[in-house]
Amino acid sequence: MQIPVTRESLPKAAGLVVAAVAGGAVAIAGAAILDVGKNTTTVREVVLDRPTFSGNVSQAGSQRMTLREIYRRDAPGVVQVTSTTKVKLPRSQWFGNPFGLEGTDVQRSLGSGFVIDKAGLVVTNYHVVGSAQTVYVSFSNSDSMRAEIVGRDASTDVALLKVIASSRALTPLPLGDSDTVEVGDEVAAIGNPLGYERSITLGIVSALHRSLTSPGGAPIDRVIQTDAVLNRGNSGGPLLNAQGEVIGVSSAIATGAGTGNTGIGFAIPINTVRDVVAQLKTSGHVEHPYFGVVSRPISSRIARVFNLGAPKGLLVETVYRGSGAEQAGLVGGSDPVVLAGESYQLGGDLIVRVDGVPVSTTERLREIVAQHEPGDTVLVDFYRGSELRTTNVKLGRQSPPPLE
Repeated sequence: MQIPVTRESLPKAAGLVVAAVAGGAVAIAGAAILDVGKNTTTVREVVLDRPTFSGNVSQAGSQRMTLREIYRRDAPGVVQVTSTTKVKLPRSQWFGNPFGLEGTDVQRSLGSGFVIDKAGLVVTNYHVVGSAQTVYVSFSNSDSMRAEIVGRDASTDVALLKVIASSRALTPLPLGDSDTVEVGDEVAAIGNPLGYERSITLGIVSALHRSLTSPGGAPIDRVIQTDAVLNRGNSGGPLLNAQGEVIGVSSAIATGAGTGNTGIGFAIPINTVRDVVAQLKTSGHVEHPYFGVVSRPISSRIARVFNLGAPKGLLVETVYRGSGAEQAGLVGGSDPVVLAGESYQLGGDLIVRVDGVPVSTTERLREIVAQHEPGDTVLVDFYRGSELRTTNVKLGRQSPPPLE
């Protein structure tokens, strides 16, 4: 499955190819879902008895572990996830469907996951499970058992599984705090790259606050970027800090012009996953609030050239029908203009504050909205021309994508 990304988020570096996980108005170029079964490049193995992680300020407050210690403690809690999906075959006169009748085929995908409690709950990626009819989980002792799908959320690429196993057979991984992660922190990833079970790789946090498009098309914000080697099959595995705590879930890679790892991988922050898992445990699905606009940030130069009401803010280009934004009277642009090769849709409102908080990026708007629930109301300050206005937007409910 491949998910489109948008122009606004494309890195400036050459050689990246748009290839999957990411969505919405801001996304990452070249992010590819980490499935197996396609041609990929090499896997870098890490020597497990490397002495220790070198010092990082943000990680210095807790007991540090060697890579060997991290692997010995956490690898038993990392599982291999195999999902099976039946798909319809189109009518065809060619071999494989010789009678021209509709049939079915079985597709299997392989990924990773990790145990989070003694009750048998396992976290993995949505795109590992997808619309699978059956899912099996394999443990480090080679035990394989069928897993129940507790819930899945395409908007954050998170799925929650449950296995019935003895508590002694389960090794829950400790969850960290992704909000404390800093660029330069060393991290380790454990997973099943290319089907090689429970491999560990070492890297650093190379950037923060990236944005990916989920399989459901919604943006995932605050994504962690790492150069720890990830390949197809790592999906759903843990990204660990120097204390062996999970700070992210491996989800995507930048593929460049090929299909393998280029040294840029992405992990969904564990704080996001923690919130999603809480809702999946309760109801089996997640309700995401919906604001209802497509907007783009503007600079002071753009504001001056177009004579906008404020030097910073979000220019509303589109307002979706039936959304809370439309009902609140927000207006989108209707006058396309090109400036220095960039297209703008002028004539719409300029949002400057939401709930009293200044907004100058789409990520900031999404973060504010994400703190609410569907049905909540947010106060929006915006300029229409040179006039500052205020309105209340009632947040809707983001519709989940249909299972394939």
